[in-house]
Amino acid sequence: MLAETIEFEIRDLKPLIGAEIRADKDTLLSGKYATRIRELLEQRSVLLFPQVGFTNDEQSAFTQTLGTQASEYNGRPSEGGTLQPIFKVSLDKKVNPLAAEGLKSSFYWHLDGSLHETPILASLLTPAKLSPTGGQTEWCNTYAAYDALSEEDKKSLEGLKAVHANWQRDSFVYPEPSYEHFKAASSAVSDREQPLVWKHRSGRKSLVIGLTAAYVVGMAPRESRDLLIRLRDWATQPQFVYHHEWTMGDLVMWDNTGTLHRALPYDAECGRLMIRTMLAGEEPFA
Repeated sequence: MLAETIEFEIRDLKPLIGAEIRADKDTLLSGKYATRIRELLEQRSVLLFPQVGFTNDEQSAFTQTLGTQASEYNGRPSEGGTLQPIFKVSLDKKVNPLAAEGLKSSFYWHLDGSLHETPILASLLTPAKLSPTGGQTEWCNTYAAYDALSEEDKKSLEGLKAVHANWQRDSFVYPEPSYEHFKAASSAVSDREQPLVWKHRSGRKSLVIGLTAAYVVGMAPRESRDLLIRLRDWATQPQFVYHHEWTMGDLVMWDNTGTLHRALPYDAECGRLMIRTMLAGEEPFA
């Protein structure tokens, strides 16, 4: 396991995913180690800052030390039609009237911004109120999952594209929607073809899959579903997954371009509230 001490302490959480960084607020907010933190994010995919206890403003300030803070949620305005630098993740419609119901799709493996040319680089999440049961978050490393595929599988995925669609994501929350609802979901965001294998500028490759992947272009429906489900099951094996039990004050940051994530189900009435900031995307799917 990696052990490193500078003005903060770093240790690996699992062999293939995750690192814990222990540092005080002033060290993190200074920006002095922003480059090192970004390197660790690319290497380890998920970074845990246990019980650092940032306020909303401090979380925004820390986010801005690492890059450009995004002021949107998946390309949509959040509250009152205005883009927000802080997004409140809640199933309570009084807290998040625009997105609360749709956030139930977060119980399924996904990456944010899969319907856009350039997805967000990273998300940073901290709890404002925890659920008594459930509500843990899991991430899987889709770089490591791709690397572990057989050479035959890698060759078979070359050049394949999948259509990602808002209506596909919506089907997880509304498995039998009205036609009106389906049309609204279909028109909210345009379908987009994305490569099944993202060839990053760094030379690394990751899988682009998850709940928005509707079908593989050029494949018969059953063959397409077989491949997408097989790849999801492969990528979410325990060796590729970090499971986080939240405590108040924790901050977790993840590389959205090389992971999938999901929240484990919790009671919509429990008041669970998470505060999220994001780093704007820097690289389009390719």
